[in-house]
Amino acid sequence: MQGTLKKMYTRLENPVQYDLPLGDQSIALNPLIGKLIKLTYTGHISCVHCSRSIKKSYNQGYCYPCFISLAQCDMCIMKPETCHYEAGTCREPAWGDAFCFKPHIVYLANSSGIKVGITRQTQLPTRWIDQGAVQALPIFKVQSRYMAGLIEITIAKHVSDKTSWQQMLKNNVEPVDLAVKRDELVLKCQTELVEVNQRFGQQAIEFLSEEPNVDIHFPVDTYPLKIKSFNFDKNPEVSGILHGVKGQYLLLDTGVINIRKYAGYEVEFSL
Repeated sequence: MQGTLKKMYTRLENPVQYDLPLGDQSIALNPLIGKLIKLTYTGHISCVHCSRSIKKSYNQGYCYPCFISLAQCDMCIMKPETCHYEAGTCREPAWGDAFCFKPHIVYLANSSGIKVGITRQTQLPTRWIDQGAVQALPIFKVQSRYMAGLIEITIAKHVSDKTSWQQMLKNNVEPVDLAVKRDELVLKCQTELVEVNQRFGQQAIEFLSEEPNVDIHFPVDTYPLKIKSFNFDKNPEVSGILHGVKGQYLLLDTGVINIRKYAGYEVEFSL
């Protein structure tokens, strides 16, 4: 089977169900755990937005013109507290209206340790799965990405806002009581949270005190002790026994590969 890679599709079940998209087709990965698989990069890359043929991709699959022009590739997506929509300099105001000015969730997740993160409400639980989180807990609901970013940087003064992908793939993570940690962080950040409420209105922040902790189980039979990462640009052939899938990574006995990183790459998949 041959086609262009995209981010893997996921479903929150026990364990998480994964499908690998190849163009208009997809491959169910869970039944392939324990089997030998092979992915061969053909040398062709297509921009995930405009589909033009390119020699190098940017920001997980974009051509350079899209990378420098699309709002979804702007720095404020990674750092939403730097949103410049109100200044009138948003690359695509209509896109901002559709994606940034929608309900967002501020959450805690346990992937390589406790971290704070944000995502659109419609992206849960996909965002947690993509990060390889084994536990997650929504803590606030707000009305825009900018507001979520302001809360995130406040909480990030006390916990990490990043995942160590190597530790996540090794499964070096201990279970924690996220509700207890949530309450500790809310208390520590109370002054800043009140300021956000005063700035945007009393209904700006909804504290999700009754949300349950979400446990996530990944389809992995063996976690790697050491991490060797494959790179299609250096070696077009990736093969090995599939030991599992976590986050957006395939875990093989020969190494790991981040499928999302190679969105737009044309590959041939075989057993």
